[in-house]
Amino acid sequence: QVQLVESGGGLVQAGGPLRLSCAASRSIVSINAMGWYRQAPGKQRELVATISGGGGKNYADSVKGRFTISRDIFKKTVYLQMNSLKPEDTAIYYCYLSDFGDDYWGQGTQVTVSS
Repeated sequence: QVQLVESGGGLVQAGGPLRLSCAASRSIVSINAMGWYRQAPGKQRELVATISGGGGKNYADSVKGRFTISRDIFKKTVYLQMNSLKPEDTAIYYCYLSDFGDDYWGQGTQVTVSS
C-alpha cells in the first residue's frame, strides 16, 4: 500500500499562484508515474499533470504554460506550482501514483479560484 498526503489547497484570487504538495509513503523513483488530476462539480475527473519515474512531464492543454509539476526524490514529494489561476481551475485536486498496475489516490485538496 502507498499513502499519499496532499497539502496546499485553498482560496486564491484569479491571476494568483498556489502550490500543491503530495508526499508519498514510499520511493517515487521506481514507479510508472505520479501526478495530479482534478474534478470540478458536475464534471469528470481529468488529468492535470504527471511526471514519470524517469522524469518526463505531461500536461493537460488547459494548464500548459501556467502549471509546473516537479518532484523531490529525497522527500518523496511531488509538487504542482499553479500560476495565473483562473476560476475554471476551481476543483478538487487529487494526487495520483501509478505503480505498474497498481494505482493510488490521495484524499484530494480543494482549490477555489475567485473572480
